[in-house]
Amino acid sequence: MKIKKNDTVLVIAGKDKGKKGKVRQVLSADEALLVDGVNLIKKNARPTKQARQAGIIEREAPLDISNVMYLCDKCHKPARLGYRTLEDGKKVRFCKSCKEVVD
Repeated sequence: MKIKKNDTVLVIAGKDKGKKGKVRQVLSADEALLVDGVNLIKKNARPTKQARQAGIIEREAPLDISNVMYLCDKCHKPARLGYRTLEDGKKVRFCKSCKEVVD
C-alpha cells in the first residue's frame, strides 16, 4: 500500500466524497484505512470497565483504500503515488503529478 499513517487524503467516492482528512490507522489486511472525521457511524455502547461512556457513540469506520487519493503537499492536488530509488539506494514515494519526493 502506498498510503501511510499521517498522510493527508481526499475521499473520491462514497457518502463523504470531497472531504479531506489525515490517515489515523492503516488496516493492511483489509486494504482499508481510518481517516479522522470521515465515514462516521453511530454505535450503541454499553458501559464497561474500559469504556465508562454509554449510549450512542459516533466513531470512524474503515474506508476502502481505493476510495481515497493522496493530497500532495507541494502541488496541493490529489495525485497518485509511485516509488523511486534514489542514488544512495533509498526507496522513496513520489507524487506522479509534480514528480516531487513525498518521504
